[in-house]
Amino acid sequence: MQEELLQFKLQKVWTLVDLPKGKRAIGTKWVYRNKKDKRGIVVRNKAILVAQGYTQEEGIDYDEFFAHVARIEAIRLFLAYTSFMGLIVYQMDVKSAFLYGTIEEEVYVCQPLGFEDPQFPDKVYKVEKALYGLHQAPRAWYETLSTYLLENRYRRGTINKTLFIKKDSSDILLVQVYVDDIIFGSTKKSLCVEFEQMMHKRFHMSSIGELTFFLGLQVMQKDDGIFISQDKHVADILKKFDFVTVKATSTLIETNKVLNKDEEAKDVDVHYTNQ
Repeated sequence: MQEELLQFKLQKVWTLVDLPKGKRAIGTKWVYRNKKDKRGIVVRNKAILVAQGYTQEEGIDYDEFFAHVARIEAIRLFLAYTSFMGLIVYQMDVKSAFLYGTIEEEVYVCQPLGFEDPQFPDKVYKVEKALYGLHQAPRAWYETLSTYLLENRYRRGTINKTLFIKKDSSDILLVQVYVDDIIFGSTKKSLCVEFEQMMHKRFHMSSIGELTFFLGLQVMQKDDGIFISQDKHVADILKKFDFVTVKATSTLIETNKVLNKDEEAKDVDVHYTNQ
């Protein structure tokens, strides 16, 4: 938590002020997450302070909030093309990505519970950067990142607006963005190194190395191509519905078996979630 608040101070996310008359402050809360690798092992514990954006009112706390987000099909096409070109795909992510986006609306949030300023407990924070949870946060971050890439001679995709391309003579560098996760590959290794250095100059980045896991996809890069699977995702589903110990079969049910309604059985809960 202290590390998260330190980032807020370094990024100048907000300013402690008196709540202006006629304005209201949006609540904040802590969200705790465990970041896992492709094997399901916890590699990092994260505490994220988010604004309770569901209480925002359109036209008062925000206006337009649309932001481009890559579809899973775009990720598959990216991997297919890089495999065809024989490129090695690397991954990096932006720490506290939304904090780099500047918002234009006048927004106030309450001080985090348990971290109120002892001298000014009744004051609120005027938000300058795109705090997680705010409706306009994804848009503000996308505008900040895309502007930075375009200023450094990258070209944005015509159809896929989250794909950025840079050409250098006969070489090419492809960058695919999914919110704060970035995967990239190039026909020239030095372009990848140059891209990493450029991103580190502007953002607080974490270089992960060669891509092995992304958006639920397990990625295996070999000399003869890039292979993707969802073994972990399938295992998680089986575990969620207590099917881990169920005996496997090639045919789930007899094709010629007549099915009759069980009048005594309970209806299936179509809204079942893992509590």
